[in-house]
Amino acid sequence: MIRFVVIGISDNPQPFFPPEVLEVIRNGKVFSGGKRHHEIVVPFLPDGAEWIDITVPLDAVFEQYLSLTSNLSPLTSEIIVFASGDPLFFGFANTIQRKMPDAEIKVFPTFNSLQMLAHRMSVAYHDMHVVSLTGRPWQKLDEALINGESMIGVLTDRIKTPHAIHQRMVEYGYTNYLMMVGENLGNEELERVSRYDEQTIYSHPNCIILQKTSQRIRPFGIPDSAFSLLDGREKMITKMPIRLLTLQALNLPHRHVLWDIGFCTGSISIEARLQFPHLHIEAFEIRPECEAIILENARKFGAPVINVHIGDFLEADVASLPRPDAVFIGGHGGQLKEIIKKVLTVLTDDGCIVMNSVKAPKVLTDSHQLWDEACEELGLKQDAPTKIILNDNHPIEILTCSK
Repeated sequence: MIRFVVIGISDNPQPFFPPEVLEVIRNGKVFSGGKRHHEIVVPFLPDGAEWIDITVPLDAVFEQYLSLTSNLSPLTSEIIVFASGDPLFFGFANTIQRKMPDAEIKVFPTFNSLQMLAHRMSVAYHDMHVVSLTGRPWQKLDEALINGESMIGVLTDRIKTPHAIHQRMVEYGYTNYLMMVGENLGNEELERVSRYDEQTIYSHPNCIILQKTSQRIRPFGIPDSAFSLLDGREKMITKMPIRLLTLQALNLPHRHVLWDIGFCTGSISIEARLQFPHLHIEAFEIRPECEAIILENARKFGAPVINVHIGDFLEADVASLPRPDAVFIGGHGGQLKEIIKKVLTVLTDDGCIVMNSVKAPKVLTDSHQLWDEACEELGLKQDAPTKIILNDNHPIEILTCSK
């Protein structure tokens, strides 16, 4: 069994190690860490020490660990790893646990970068919601902003920088946060902490703390009149009460991936994003002019990360997309059965499909009838429809089916 000792350090070029850690280092044979870590700790390493750089791909790094320790005795099969901050805080100790779950791990942590930034700015951080954007998508930050977390700590990288984060927040209307930036924390010569400024060039590594200054209103049901519409046509939007009932039929609190087929203005996708920000959303529409409309509405209401696909859904390549466990069909162009059939090739076993059917006397093709025929032919189980009449409009039925 390999034993890892993971020692947390800051960017201080002259680190302090307690006696227990110094003893571990003196007796070590195999060491590992990033190139920056090596530059800091090299004066402490014993003669003849083996060093393994932590670089991507990580699988190759772990192969080196196994190769080196295989030549050591069981009593000395130990690798000493230097990592930034607290190795169990989005750190390398987590990676070891994932890659080698049977390995023994001992951790000597120091303050992580967000703790240090909070200390420097004298900010109480006990209620901080932490998000890592280091090599990760925007989803978790967007979720925290939509939920209105009072304080958000963000770990950045060279792409998702303070400027990129600020630009994204402004684009979607999240200007109700004060941003604090910490650079090279722990390095007495290079460390800098400040409030965000657009003109500043920030060095890497850095991290940020977002502190909420005011409450941003998140409506439970966006008024229909607030949406930008297709050619100003009010009938081309799922009305707010129907929209909320549709989200209920999709059972979104327990879903992970929503596909919105025939999004038009994007009202279903946007309402779903605001009420259930954990969702991954893919939105499809055949009309090219609707792309600008959904993007405009998404910015207006603060609903980022809706992936938009323009073109005929039946011709779309969906194999590489996340499999949906909730699908809303907002438009089918008379090809409902073909659309459902394609959806079933990717729908998860516990997924559901929802469609709204309008009972209009002048409509030649009854969409409920098409739905029934498709469900029967494809062997789908239907729930009892929800029927609703909104003002003087025609009756609407909310239809749900599953495998």
